[in-house]
Amino acid sequence: MSEFWLISAPGDKGNVQALERMNTVTSKSNLSRNTKFAIPDFKVGTLDSLVGLSDELGKLDAFAESLIKRMAQSVVDVMEDSEGKVQENLLANGVDLTSFVTHFEWDMAKYPTKQPLVSVVDTVAKQLAQIDTDLKSRTAAYNALKTALENLEKRSTGTLFTRTLSDIVSKEDFVLDSEYLVTLLVIVPKASYSQWQKTYESLSDMVVPRSTKLIAEDTEGGLFTVTLFRKVMDDFKTKAKENKFMVREFYYDEKEIKREREEMSRLLADKQQQYGPLLRWLKVNFSEAFIAWIHVKALRVFVESVLRYGLPVNFHTVLLQPHRKSATKRLREVLNSVFRHLDEVAAASALDASVEIPGLPLGNQDYFPYVYFRIDLGLLD
Repeated sequence: MSEFWLISAPGDKGNVQALERMNTVTSKSNLSRNTKFAIPDFKVGTLDSLVGLSDELGKLDAFAESLIKRMAQSVVDVMEDSEGKVQENLLANGVDLTSFVTHFEWDMAKYPTKQPLVSVVDTVAKQLAQIDTDLKSRTAAYNALKTALENLEKRSTGTLFTRTLSDIVSKEDFVLDSEYLVTLLVIVPKASYSQWQKTYESLSDMVVPRSTKLIAEDTEGGLFTVTLFRKVMDDFKTKAKENKFMVREFYYDEKEIKREREEMSRLLADKQQQYGPLLRWLKVNFSEAFIAWIHVKALRVFVESVLRYGLPVNFHTVLLQPHRKSATKRLREVLNSVFRHLDEVAAASALDASVEIPGLPLGNQDYFPYVYFRIDLGLLD
């Protein structure tokens, strides 16, 4: 499973024994893989400041998770032809996300613990905000390019009724620069090819004999040329429509066709040029954002543990990885049983959603006798 449970319990002898019982039961019953999750000591400050930080960290946690999910999706969008290799680019410090989480170590260089706790949180928040700003600007530029290219490509697909004809026709298909003659393009249903060949010269006066030529086909019909005098053009269009032949409005402009082809080539080149740098930026900054997110989780455990268990700081943190989805209910029951003594009401409410915990909103399903935070690595689910 890509889900982890980060829990803490007081560090006194009785609760250390409770943690040992939890490890024994979960191991024997094959419910989860449990590892220690080391969190350093911080400069706590006042309990009032911790209450404020608790709220701020909750918002920062949600923001960080949203950011890394958007970054993961951006990697998918950029690697459109190599989606099977996406996971290779979603790493943290060069290792897969599960390995990073299970071997987590606090980064003292980035987030010095000698600073006040509020300063550490501020550093993480500013880092994530900057990555978010850069992500928006970089992906916006790439997506605008991608959209422009897709719009041009769409014009080259579809039926003869809707697609661009500039990549189908050539200069030789038209009578150009004539004061009197004009070449029209007519879409003829496949079932009506024979009727067209028999009747096109008589749909109007002044149609050039034997001037029709099939230049393209799709599943529905064919694109034919026909040359006639300009002054009968409107009459020919009317008669053609009556016979279910559709005249496509098209003016052969060599400069415009050349400009369109050059635009396609330029957009393809620009997209290829941006692809490498953008993917590299996403890889590096996804790693940075993910690492910051796990540090936020560690900060949340620390703050909530101090608020829940009091001072001096003394608690143990464990990371649990449920082995399978079907085991989560049983695992929760084991935890509630082992740590029930920490908060009888919370333990009861975890088993019965109808029990209200005073001072907490109704239906708060993430409040347990122990401190608990969930880490979900299913970023593309």
